[in-house]
Amino acid sequence: MDNQEKRFRIFVRAVSYVLVALAASAVTLIAMSRTQKTGKLEYLENLIQTCFIGESDKTAMEDAAANAMIRSLGDRWSYYIPAVQYETHMEQMNNAYVGVGITITQVEGKGFQIESVEKGGPAENAGMRPGDLITAIDGKDAGEMTLDDAKTLVRGKEDTQVTFTLLRGEEMLTVPVTRAEVQTVVASGQMLPGDVGLVTIKNFDARCAQETIAQIDDLMAQGAKALLFDVRYNPGGYADEMVKVLDYLLPEGDLFRTLDYRGREDVDRSDADCITLPMAVLVNVSSYSAAEFFAATLQEYGAAFVAGEKTVGKGYFQTTFKLGDGSAVGLSIGKFFTSQGRNLEGVGVIPDLPVPMDEDTAAKLYYGTLDPREDPQLQAALERLLEEMNRER
Repeated sequence: MDNQEKRFRIFVRAVSYVLVALAASAVTLIAMSRTQKTGKLEYLENLIQTCFIGESDKTAMEDAAANAMIRSLGDRWSYYIPAVQYETHMEQMNNAYVGVGITITQVEGKGFQIESVEKGGPAENAGMRPGDLITAIDGKDAGEMTLDDAKTLVRGKEDTQVTFTLLRGEEMLTVPVTRAEVQTVVASGQMLPGDVGLVTIKNFDARCAQETIAQIDDLMAQGAKALLFDVRYNPGGYADEMVKVLDYLLPEGDLFRTLDYRGREDVDRSDADCITLPMAVLVNVSSYSAAEFFAATLQEYGAAFVAGEKTVGKGYFQTTFKLGDGSAVGLSIGKFFTSQGRNLEGVGVIPDLPVPMDEDTAAKLYYGTLDPREDPQLQAALERLLEEMNRER
């Protein structure tokens, strides 16, 4: 190769580099122009979609950005809900969903064990029982699924069918189940020894007050001489549902106060009608929000003692704002205060009767498989209630 040809090739290469540089500069100028007209996040999204050499998912980027914005607040109670999870979120708040009505835990490599079956739900009507092992769903090996995989297969449209393969002892069963709307039981009642009525409240979402008051009335009709409320593992819910229950139980006075971001204060009050039976409330480290204020208010009125473990201490309330793409944000917009003006954020409810619980027993309680006779917190509260009842006689 002679010198003239070498110089020509060097010239061509140099021109190529200049063209690449000019193209990059043009992209940069376009990007700079865009960022002057848009916000930083929109600019970054445009930059990635324009210049990133790999594949990008617009929805995933926006979900990650929105989630990061909420997390940057440093508030443990505000949260982001992707569009694909919004329907499930609303089902939880409404205490109703389309499915079969089972609670399951994963058994690694084998499938899913049924921990509980909703009373009157499709699964119970089809003959499924707690303790059954789900080995396949619609012919697919459950041992190779995640919990999310199983949930996706089990949930579906109303009046459609899903088929389970179950192992019950040594017997293998094939059970078809028709999906239907399942209304989860919010409050349940049980008569304990000594004429003590136990009311278990799962949450303070839709129908809580209606079901709780119905259980109270039913237990009193059966002859209950004291009431024990169980709000352990209760995540809270709607403040107005909690207030309705407190109003039913307590005499005239302030019940609950809120202060929002605008400085607006609302106070809920009780009327003079009340229940005069001895009462107690069971709480634990997983009692949140409305469950905590329910216990605290009864405690402050001297209407009930609190037993169990110190609660988590959630003193902010959230409002759900739905966004344009179907996602949503649960944003803390105000503070809760007890009847005596206490905010429980980071403080929680301190039990009058502290009773610890080991992890194995707590797991049985969570899944609803704990016999009340083996529940140390319930038994301690029951013993103290009976002592109070005896003193009043």
